[in-house]
Amino acid sequence: MKRDARAFFATMVRCLKLRCPVCGLSSIALCPFNLKHHCESCGAIFKREEGFFVGAIMANVVATEVFIVIAYLSCLIFTSLGDQTILTILFVVAVTFPLAFYHHAWALWLGMDHLIEGLPQSEKGQHPRKRMS
Repeated sequence: MKRDARAFFATMVRCLKLRCPVCGLSSIALCPFNLKHHCESCGAIFKREEGFFVGAIMANVVATEVFIVIAYLSCLIFTSLGDQTILTILFVVAVTFPLAFYHHAWALWLGMDHLIEGLPQSEKGQHPRKRMS
C-alpha cells in the first residue's frame, strides 16, 4: 500500500504515543504487558493470528541490542569506568530496556503493518474480547 510521507510520520507519532496507528484515538495498551484486542474507536484489530507477535518481539530485541551498543560506546568514550562497572551497567540496560520498550515495539510493529497492508477491522458491533493465555 503506497503511503505519503505525511501519513508515515502521523502513523509513527501515533505509535510513539501508544495510540491506535489507524485513528490515533484509542490507546493500544490494556494494562502493563497486555495489549487490547482492538481499537475501541475504529475497530482495528491489534491481536491477530498466532505468530503475528514475533515481529514485535524481533523489533524489541533489535532495539535492545542497538541501545546496548550505544550505551557501551558511550561508557567507553565519555567515562573512565572499570570493566566490571560497565558490565553491570550493560546488564541493567539489557534487563530493563526491553521491559520499558515492550508496548512501543508492539505499537511500531502495528504501525508498520498498517502502513504496508492495513490493519483488519472487527465487525461492527462485534468486538471480540479474546484473551491471550
